[in-house]
This record gives sequence, structure tokens and C-alpha cells, in this order.
Amino acid sequence: MKRLSAFGDPLEVLAQVVDFEAFRPTLVAALAYSDGAKGGRPPYDPVTMLKVLVLAAQNNVSDARMEYLIRDRLSWLRFLGFDLGAPTPDANTIRVFRERLTADGALDTVFADFDRQLKERGYLPMGGQIVDATLVAAPKQRNTEAEKAAVKEGKSAAEIWPDEPAKARQKDTDARWTLKFAKARPTADGRPQPDIAIPSFGYKSSVSICRAFGFIRKGKTTDGARYDGRMLRDVVTGDNTASDVWADTGDCQDFRVWAGIMGKKESHYVPTQGAGNSG
Repeated sequence: MKRLSAFGDPLEVLAQVVDFEAFRPTLVAALAYSDGAKGGRPPYDPVTMLKVLVLAAQNNVSDARMEYLIRDRLSWLRFLGFDLGAPTPDANTIRVFRERLTADGALDTVFADFDRQLKERGYLPMGGQIVDATLVAAPKQRNTEAEKAAVKEGKSAAEIWPDEPAKARQKDTDARWTLKFAKARPTADGRPQPDIAIPSFGYKSSVSICRAFGFIRKGKTTDGARYDGRMLRDVVTGDNTASDVWADTGDCQDFRVWAGIMGKKESHYVPTQGAGNSG
């Protein structure tokens, strides 16, 4: 660990800059965990789980990948406060934690407080911003045609299964299907192949990252089918000292959105291939 610090661990800097304990009251109120009187394994510390979400967003990785990386990277274990060999959150635990914060609206509050702390400590948004989206997989639902129709109508699980509360608690009515595109390998003679469309069920986590310091400045979680361009108004910030915005080339047609958000005539778009729709 001393060698990690000697080489300069950015997570040590983040832990020093941001007072994560300040988020505890918001997290506790939103999660409303039981007092443990009924037994069962206690939940992971909410502040630690918030750090997990920060790592996932900053590194643009899925929950399944996070489950592995938390166990694999010493710097991450130290940042999260886990000992070697200790139990760590699995993909489902991370997903449920994010869903509960999103449903309560607490995630937006936490991101706003996170950005405020960075500014108070002199980390002003500079150098433009990178907009990225990550698909977060959720367990596939096996519903009847009537239940699928009810989900599309926007009904809650309690409304669809009113007489089966246990079943309703296990159902996810907010996740949606979408397509994730991946580059296909060229043929043996070098000819390009069409992109591969991979069906994906779950959510989409969109973030705006300050290029100067690499910190997340704003984020939003939606269903997986939400078009990336529609999220620009929710994640692009107007307080960056530079007007450049790096995003996936698929969002070019939505340039007018962030030009208005930035409030500067010189605002412009810098496309970068593959910055969005990744998982």
C-alpha cells in the first residue's frame, strides 16, 4: 500500500478532498434500512456503497465488472475500507443500492452535494466535459403478455401484483430493453464488418466528467432505453470554464441542446467515437 501511495493514488486524493461522511444522513434517510431486529445479514455501509457507485461511474464499468474489480484492485479495497479477503458487494447488491437511491431521488441530491464540495475545495470545473453513458444490466423479467403490457403502461409492481406482495418486491418494472452496439472484427482480408447489436436489459447511467480533474460533476440514472441525446440536458453543466463537450458521435444531432445549456455562442461539440452506449 505504501508503494501505491508513493506512485500517487488518485483515490487517496479523492478521499481527502471529499467528505463522504457528509452524505450519510441523506443516504440513511433514503434507504430506510431496518434495525436488524429480524436477523439476516446486515447491509453494507451506505457510504461505502456510495463510493462503489462513484468508482463505477468514473471507470465506466458495469455492476458485474465492478464485483470483480473491487476484489482485484488494492487501491479500490483501500478506498472502500475493505480488508483483503473480506466479503465485498456483488453485482446484485450494487444494482439494488443504485435503484433505491434513484427511486427516492437521493442520487441527484448526493451528486449536487458532491459537486459543491469539489468547488469549495478549489476543484472548479475546467477544460470542458466528457459525457458518457454506461448500460447497467438488471435481472431479466419473465412476465406474461398481460403483465408486460401493464409494465409498458407505467404501472408499479404493487399495482400489477396487488395480491402477491412478495412477488411484487422481486419484480423490476423500471428497467427496459435496449441495444448495445459493439465493433465486429474485420474479415481475414481486412474488410470491415457491420456492428454487432447486443440486446441488453437494465438501466443507463449517464455522467458528465470534468476533463481537468477527472471528477464526476453530474449524473443521472434512467431506464436502459433512454436515448443518450435526451440526457444531455440532465448531465451537461453550464459552469465549466471551457465550452468543449466530448461525447459519442451518435449525439451530434443534439448539439443544439448543450449549446443552449452552456449559454455561450462559442459553445461547440467535440465528438469522440465510442464514448456512449458502453457497458
